[in-house]
This record gives sequence, structure tokens and C-alpha cells, in this order.
Amino acid sequence: MAKSKYTDSLVWGIILISLGVILLFEMLDVRIWRLVWRFWPMVLIAWGASKLYYGIKERNERLQQPGPSPEQEQ
Repeated sequence: MAKSKYTDSLVWGIILISLGVILLFEMLDVRIWRLVWRFWPMVLIAWGASKLYYGIKERNERLQQPGPSPEQEQ
């Protein structure tokens, strides 16, 4: 659970920094919105890929943890 909070904080940190850089470029009259608008789906793809990766990783970690076998529970 702690790893999930860490990765969520990391993702939101990256999003905020990226947004700040974009706004800074706009203030410096560097026209970056056209480029951002063209490639914004890449952000969604990267975010989805990270969620998928960490979801699969967490599931595999849960499956590898030793626990009581079904015979012992009866």
C-alpha cells in the first residue's frame, strides 16, 4: 500500500512540474501549446501503462507471498 501512495505522489509531482514548465514557456513567449496539444495523448498512454505495470507487479507480489494453503484452512 505504501508503494502505491509513493507512485501516485510521483505521478502527480511529474504532472505538476510539466504543467509549470509549459506555463513558464508560455510566459517567455515560447509557443509550446501547439506541441502539447498534439502529443497530449502520450501522457494518457504513459499514465495507463504505469498503472498497468504497477497493478500487475502488485498482483504478482501478492501471489508470491506465502500464506496458508487451502488444505490447512479446513
